[in-house]
Amino acid sequence: MTDNRLLSSGWDIPTEHYSDQPYVVKTDDDAWLCVMTTGSGIEGASGQHVIATRSTDQGRTWSEPVAVEPAEGVEASYAVLLKTPSGRIYAFYNHNTDDVRWVKADNPPYKEGKCYRVDSLGHFVFKYSDDHGQTWSEERYDIPVREMAIDRENADGGKLRYFWNVGRPIVHDGAAFVSLHKVGGFGEGFFTSSEGVLLKSDNILTESDPAKIRWETLPDGDAGLRTPPGGGPIAEEHSYSVLSDGSFYSVYRTIDTHPAFAYSRDGGHTWTEPQYKAYANGRLMKHPRAANFAWKCENGNYIYWFHNHGGNWYEDRNPVWLSGGVEVDTPEGRVIQWSQPEIALYDDDTYVRMSYPDLVEDGGEYYLTETQKDVARVHLIDKSLLEGMWAQFDEGGTVAQAGCILELKGDIPANVDLPTLPQFNRRDANRADYGQLDLRAGFTLELWLRFDSLEGGQVILDKRAPNGQGLALQTTDRGTVEIILNDGRTESRWNSDPGMLKTGKLHHLAVVVDGGPKIITFVIDGVLCDGGDDRQFGWGRFSPQLRHVSAQDGNRSVSPGNKSSDQGEEISPSGRLRADSEMLSIAPQFQGNIELLRVYNRYLRTSEVIGNYKAGV
Repeated sequence: MTDNRLLSSGWDIPTEHYSDQPYVVKTDDDAWLCVMTTGSGIEGASGQHVIATRSTDQGRTWSEPVAVEPAEGVEASYAVLLKTPSGRIYAFYNHNTDDVRWVKADNPPYKEGKCYRVDSLGHFVFKYSDDHGQTWSEERYDIPVREMAIDRENADGGKLRYFWNVGRPIVHDGAAFVSLHKVGGFGEGFFTSSEGVLLKSDNILTESDPAKIRWETLPDGDAGLRTPPGGGPIAEEHSYSVLSDGSFYSVYRTIDTHPAFAYSRDGGHTWTEPQYKAYANGRLMKHPRAANFAWKCENGNYIYWFHNHGGNWYEDRNPVWLSGGVEVDTPEGRVIQWSQPEIALYDDDTYVRMSYPDLVEDGGEYYLTETQKDVARVHLIDKSLLEGMWAQFDEGGTVAQAGCILELKGDIPANVDLPTLPQFNRRDANRADYGQLDLRAGFTLELWLRFDSLEGGQVILDKRAPNGQGLALQTTDRGTVEIILNDGRTESRWNSDPGMLKTGKLHHLAVVVDGGPKIITFVIDGVLCDGGDDRQFGWGRFSPQLRHVSAQDGNRSVSPGNKSSDQGEEISPSGRLRADSEMLSIAPQFQGNIELLRVYNRYLRTSEVIGNYKAGV
């Protein structure tokens, strides 16, 4: 009934109301220092400013926040942190130093061509702390940023700069590099064009006088990192990593339904031609207009945060997916190859958007921060989730054993007794209103099978009553496989991606029904369906009201003399316990053959499914 992927299971970080970019560094006195943008209003409202808070128990509790910039001042926003070898910590952020109250913008959507949101312009500045973030310098320091075409061509001719930053600084070869996203204008979608640059300082790591810190704007030339050729005008929120051979890697968001990336082999001066990001198998990754960050871990591997669907706007940042990265050699230098993804975090409200994360490693554990814009939290991530993604690149595979309640091979009978699959929810006898208790359970169906035909309507598995209640797996007219879930009150269904199944070929197919985020995924031959070019989402949601997939009567009564146990056993109206198995029909209308069938009474991770696939029949 508990799921540490659920947002509310995390630990809150204190803010005033609005909360953005909860970024963390570990200080030399063994604390976590978190810097955030906050305010009493909504994002972009007057009073938005930067605060810092400390934790000495890995994010479970936090100190009273201190103001890096006061709420009574002009807008100060979007801070990132850099710790130097001396222990000094720098905070870099936007500052509306000139107290600009509006900026020229497109009309429409902005009436009279005036945008009154002024948190993404002005001066890029820093303050510093020499006591591990407990106090901050009174003076702030401007960072000079070289003018580029996108600045000269803005509505103010470059006299007023538009920009912001979300990317963690990187360090390489004695220099520090701070990300900045230049903006070309304001209009539909807020920013109408954007590109990324790096601000390099060759002496910030050693210079104690902040007035003597030197800055250089990279890359060389008159433009920053943009979208691939033919892409749209949005290339922003660049995230940077340094590979083991000294190459730089950058990934960033676009409005082209895919994230973009590039490599630099010369310290950020020049970059490879940007491309759209892909998995190790070459299939393009999908991501909307949202933060997508890659972090290098202490073990030399990588974690990538994204949302795994083909949107081109700000919506659908729930759930969060992760992909694991490992370095490989190429003639051009080292590159990162990326695993099939896993769900890492979710909220029950599908409209909630979580974003702007950070990764913290401490004591061998992995923590993620994130924000819903009014609540910021820390989450302890199960490290086996990450290790499983990295292990996808290992040779061979191991069959998952935990939760396997049925395994059939070879001469498979037409009908078998299937142990009852878990319920998704039930009445909560501990509530006065006997309301719903979400059990966050799930199950997985796994098959090795060969299709003689992909004609629609072939029933592969069937565990339904005559009224349709229960569970079925069948082909569709789109050449896909569809799962049907029905509890007699509610029906949910989802199908695999078109084009992934072929006649005459032995396929490995898994259907994962995950009752945490209420998501169905299909994994075919080790590849998680993501919709491809056919649909925005390859994964689908099922109803949170779906109670079970039993073919038996779903009506249950609970009264003071007839309560469910703490273990969740259901009592029928007659007072008898529900049967512990049901009949599963196998291939009643299937044109092909099934060589293996497994059923699990839990959701399998993508990596576990891939392990089963690599283990073979």
